[in-house]
Amino acid sequence: MYGKNIKDIRIMKNKTQQEVSKNTGLPQNTISWIENDKGIPNIQQCIKLADYYNISLDELVGRDF
Repeated sequence: MYGKNIKDIRIMKNKTQQEVSKNTGLPQNTISWIENDKGIPNIQQCIKLADYYNISLDELVGRDF
């Protein structure tokens, strides 16, 4: 659902899952789980990712207005 957009953002920002993990405190396997749509990330995880990428939550989940 959100995973493809989150993965695309990571790739666009030239980051590895390991770098994201190190800088957000989220385990690398959690990042993989999110990116592969194994489940829906919780709000705390979304906030950490959006803050790290310096984007809005709407952008993180691919919500267009």
